Amino acid sequence: MNQEYTPAMLENRTYDELAVGDSATLTRTLTKDDIDAFAILSGDVNPAHLDDAYAKETPFQKVIAHGMWGGTLISTVLGTQLPGPGTIYMGQNMRFVRPVSLGDTVAVTLTVKEKKDKNVVVLDCVCTNQNGKNVIVGEAEIMAPTTKVRRPQATLPKMRLQRLERFEKLIALVDKSSALRCAVVYPEELHTLKAVVEAAQAGLLRPVLIGDSARIADTARAAGLDLGACDWHEAGSALEAATVAVDMARAKEVAAIMQGSIPVHTLLHVVLRHAGGLRTTRRVSHAYVADVPSYAQPLIITDAEVNVSPSLEDKRDIVQNAIDLAHLLDIEQPRVAILSAAEAFNSNLDSSTDAAVLCKMHERNDITGGEVDGPMTFDAAIKPEVASRKYPQSTVAGQANVLMVPNLEAANMLVKQLAHFAHADIAGIVMGARVPVILSNPIDNVRTRLASAAMAHLLFHR
Repeated sequence: MNQEYTPAMLENRTYDELAVGDSATLTRTLTKDDIDAFAILSGDVNPAHLDDAYAKETPFQKVIAHGMWGGTLISTVLGTQLPGPGTIYMGQNMRFVRPVSLGDTVAVTLTVKEKKDKNVVVLDCVCTNQNGKNVIVGEAEIMAPTTKVRRPQATLPKMRLQRLERFEKLIALVDKSSALRCAVVYPEELHTLKAVVEAAQAGLLRPVLIGDSARIADTARAAGLDLGACDWHEAGSALEAATVAVDMARAKEVAAIMQGSIPVHTLLHVVLRHAGGLRTTRRVSHAYVADVPSYAQPLIITDAEVNVSPSLEDKRDIVQNAIDLAHLLDIEQPRVAILSAAEAFNSNLDSSTDAAVLCKMHERNDITGGEVDGPMTFDAAIKPEVASRKYPQSTVAGQANVLMVPNLEAANMLVKQLAHFAHADIAGIVMGARVPVILSNPIDNVRTRLASAAMAHLLFHR
């Protein structure tokens, strides 16, 4: 028989019901989510709250910062337990005597000290840590309710904090003692110049701006950007700028190329020309790295920019490029899911046939450095509960960190869905040429622009 759900009840104690000595206790453990949520709600970005290194150096600030969290717990007890609903908080006198650190468990105990006229009550407030040491002591003055309230307790809404921290870890992998000299092709748009300045300030790139210097300077001046860290090379058109950039890369005068105000296909046509280009024996491909808040690891999606409808041989190189990139991101054993609409082999779907052959190539060491499985549906690739049902023997399903998508159209749509629906940060890089190529996007933010520059740095020094 199904038992009917009975919600917890909130019941207050009126002024007349309160007696000196009455008490109530609430215990909570301080988590990173608590600290970040408090900062978001208050708008307080004091590094004593959010920067653990700073907090360790300034313990007094840490007392104040995390003591504020303890103060909210006192308010919680007043509003839900003693006296409960209908309480009006009038004032307090608190001392924050010890720091509250991440992981500490705080017990908040309120005790009725005095009842005054006009329903005013004074309560002793003591917050202790898991070692029994006081962290907050003081008094609260409230106006107690006079009307009895008993009602079902509301269910708290679920909150998920979007942590976008993986790109910071990616950037930390770079040795910033030597910035990468990067040719920036025709950077006449503001978003490209922002990327250039940010990467230079972060010690990732030493930009060489190739284009109309007067127009570039005007754009930077209007936005208040300082291009003092950049070198300059004059070019009268985007095509000329691309040619200059490729020639500089061939001469080893630059170690990377960044797209400016030039279409992707035009830039890549110059990069990949048979005579005087930057081809290697490996097929050139693009990979996006997504920091998805709801996914436990970085996710590489390939190819969404270069290969429109790749052949089987192209796909082999695309997968190998992605595996090599994953190694640079400190993913020791990349797990590659070859995506298809088919859950099992289906000869009517090219994506399914290609997936089966790619797995055989991996088995014969034509693809190395990671685990490869497919054909596999997208949900099974990333969701353990689906993977356990559909692919119980797979070492990739449910925990893939590389998604090989059948064609550019599908990959491009997937990347944009992750960005707009899953609120992911997306950075990208072109691999397989003699130097890495950074593609720019007007919707990129600081994190994604710096992450793309960092990947170029890691690829060049591979």
